[in-house]
Amino acid sequence: MTHPIRNLLAHLPHSLPAEQFDTLLQRRGVRIERILSTGQSSPPGFWYDQDEDEWILLLSGSATLLIEGENSGRDLFPGDTLLIPAHCRHRVERTGTSEPTVWLALFFPADSRSDSQH
Repeated sequence: MTHPIRNLLAHLPHSLPAEQFDTLLQRRGVRIERILSTGQSSPPGFWYDQDEDEWILLLSGSATLLIEGENSGRDLFPGDTLLIPAHCRHRVERTGTSEPTVWLALFFPADSRSDSQH
């Protein structure tokens, strides 16, 4: 059985009251999400600290992520990817407001063999 084609960039809202998280696929140990942002950022003092590794691909828009311990944020633009290891504390400093920011995020079990480099 095949599933219908879905375009991740179609019918995007231009404003949302909060980021929107859509689970596209979930299998044992793996989750793929589309995240939509329209100017949102992490609340003051909030840090993500996840038990799983996260690989992100920015499909449209722009964003700045701050990794704990780094002096400045990492600017992301369409096509940019980043692997965020489990328990690497990070936050969304900003997302663009001129167009929706669309993220594709892949979550999977942490690799105990990987080092702690971000």
